[in-house]
Formats: sequence, structure tokens, C-alpha cells
Amino acid sequence: MIVDQAHYRDGRRLPFSEIGEALEEIRAHESSDFLWIGMKDPSTETFARVSDALHLHPLAIEDSVTGDQRPKIERYDDGYFVVLRPLRYVEATSDVESGEIMIFLAEDYLVTIRRGEAAPLAGLRTRLEEDPEALTRGPWGVLHAILDLVVDQYLAIEDELQVDLEEIETKVFSTDDDVETATIYALKREVLEFKRAATPLVRPLAHLVSERSPVPTDDLRFLFRDVQDHLSLVIDNTESQDGLLSDVLNAHLAQVGLQQNQDMRKISAWAAMAVLPTMIAGIYGMNFEYMPELTASIDVGGREIYYGYPSVMLLTLAACTLLYRSFKRSGWL
Repeated sequence: MIVDQAHYRDGRRLPFSEIGEALEEIRAHESSDFLWIGMKDPSTETFARVSDALHLHPLAIEDSVTGDQRPKIERYDDGYFVVLRPLRYVEATSDVESGEIMIFLAEDYLVTIRRGEAAPLAGLRTRLEEDPEALTRGPWGVLHAILDLVVDQYLAIEDELQVDLEEIETKVFSTDDDVETATIYALKREVLEFKRAATPLVRPLAHLVSERSPVPTDDLRFLFRDVQDHLSLVIDNTESQDGLLSDVLNAHLAQVGLQQNQDMRKISAWAAMAVLPTMIAGIYGMNFEYMPELTASIDVGGREIYYGYPSVMLLTLAACTLLYRSFKRSGWL
């Protein structure tokens, strides 16, 4: 649906009813006025009506209908098609959700299409109308405001991810807290989602500040360069987070392997101590008729005392004690 639409002249908002008529009026007077049409999850019929009135390029229309595009800026005839991937951090689940903003831009119109809940343009138009300096710069000024808003959100989300990373890092190297591998991997996936949105935007922004930039004024190119600097900072920090997460994951897996090795050593030690008496019991359980320990005895005061059984039990206990002390000394127990 069309969320809002307005005709802007020197930063002031003017109403209009028909897109085609308003555009013809602007072009007839060769003014610096422009139209800004904002849509959110538009239906096929609504989008077709707007695209027909503005004569949008078919390839750009195809991309906008298909959706799920990489961030980019492409030129079609006298207009440009811009794709941005805004992000939203969900505090309750520590998830990073992505949306999509598609922008059709020309000298005398700007069409913004928002898809998903992460698209952050809800209050932008109001803020620009309260401080209309960006609106006086035309569609390129509005594009700068949108890019600046998206990249500022990247900075805020990058800070949230850094907090999550530091918490996981503390837990991994703490003996009191335990962290699951799935938690680390989930955060790594959120960082990758962040990188998929931010990294492809580098080349389009570099084009906007280059000598072949379509941006009409040096002042605007300087503003886009400031956004580019913020984006570079975000990407550098995100690359560091991704690398550190890989190191934390490897360290955690190494700790898990070490713990499993220690557990296996303890199990093996207790099993060895259990095997010895079992083996001795097995030998005496074969019921041989002639075994020295069965008949070994001494005469004490005219009374015959058989010492074979207690001797074997003492020998078994002594052997198990020796094994226990050996395993304890070696660190297996």
C-alpha cells in the first residue's frame, strides 16, 4: 500500500492527487520540485499503478517484485534503482532481522518501497519535514538521509553484537559458567547476516563518492563520504567480531575435547581398578578342585586356620589401592 506521498518544493510539502499529473507539472515548469512516494509491502495492483505513472524500467520493476536482492545501485535510462538491507536487533532473542528497502530515484521523483518489519523509514519523512534541509537537496538528499539512517542502525546493532560476543567470551573462559556450542554458532550466524547486509553496500557507496558519481553537488558527495566512513568502521568491526567468534568457537571446542578426554581417563582408571578384582574372582570362580589357596592353612594351638581366602582378598585390596594411587598421581583421577 502507499503509506504517504507528497510533492516537495524548496523543502515544503505540497499535496497532490494524481502522480502522472503532478510529474507533468514539475517537468513542464522545469523546477527543482520532486515527488516522494512511500510504499510498504505494496500489492501488485498498487505497484503497477505507480510504475505505469512514472514509466519505471522493466528490469528494475522485475527486481523489485522478486525481492531479496543484494544491496546495490543500478542505473536505468535517466533513473537509478537502489536496494538496501536494513537490520533490526531483537533484544529478547538476540537475533538480527533483515528487511529490504528499494528506491527508484530520478531527478524529479523518489519512490521508496519497504519490505519487512526491519525497514526503518516510519518516522524519517516527518523528521525531514521538520528540518527540511535534506528535502531542499532533492531526491539525492533524501537518499542520503535514508542511507545515513540505515548505516547508523548498523552501528547500533554492531554494538549490541559486541556485547553478546563479550558475554559469550567471558563464559567460555570461565570455570563457573558453561556455554553451549549452539549459542556461539547462533551468534556467528547473526554476524554473518549482518555482513550480508553491510558488505555489499561498500561498492555502491564508493561509486557515489567517486569522480564519476551521479550525485549532482560536491556538498552531497561529501555527505555520502561521511556515510561511507561509518560503513567502513562497521565492516571493520564486524570482520573482527567474526574472526574473534571463530577463535572463541575453536577454543570452546578444544575445551569440550579436553573435558571429554579427562572424563575418558577417569572412566578408564576406574574400569582398570574394577577389572583386577573381577579377574581374580573369575579365576577362583572356575571351581578347580586343586588350588593351593583353597587348602592352604596353618595350625594355631591345635586349630587349623585356612588363610588362602583372606590372603587373596588382601592382595586384591592392595593391588586396587596401588592402582588408585598411581592414577591419582598421574592426574587421571
